[in-house]
Amino acid sequence: MPGTLPKSILSPVGTARETLSCIAALYDEAVQRDRFLQLVETELDRLPRQFRSRMHNVAVLVEDLPPEQTASRGARRPRSLPPRELVLGVYRGIPATKRSVFDLPAGPDTIVLYQKNIEAVCSSEEEIREQVRRTVVHELGHYFGMDEDQLRDV
Repeated sequence: MPGTLPKSILSPVGTARETLSCIAALYDEAVQRDRFLQLVETELDRLPRQFRSRMHNVAVLVEDLPPEQTASRGARRPRSLPPRELVLGVYRGIPATKRSVFDLPAGPDTIVLYQKNIEAVCSSEEEIREQVRRTVVHELGHYFGMDEDQLRDV
């Protein structure tokens, strides 16, 4: 579970070196997530104004992996899957073209970016930045009512 401490930190049985190693690993992961979130925020800010002005009640979230990659014991790590099989992001909600003024208010639509999968298909921070932009634009296409065939042309 994210944010929980490994047993070696909670238990006095682990050596000081093991404890410091676990703390350093947690710190590195948090810093990496913060940097990834900064990249996402920067790319959202760089979207054209006409897109940003038409986005209403949309949350952009970052998770490590999609549920189907983590749900089973035999879950496969991102680098063990072919790049075409990795889910980099997903849109959850009702596309703008399907909404009606008569719909009851709902929570925000969400775009979820899967950090570990994005990192698995990239080899530099610049590639990660570009992939985040492409994934956000793709998922926003779904928000605006485009299907996969239409998005391939974008």
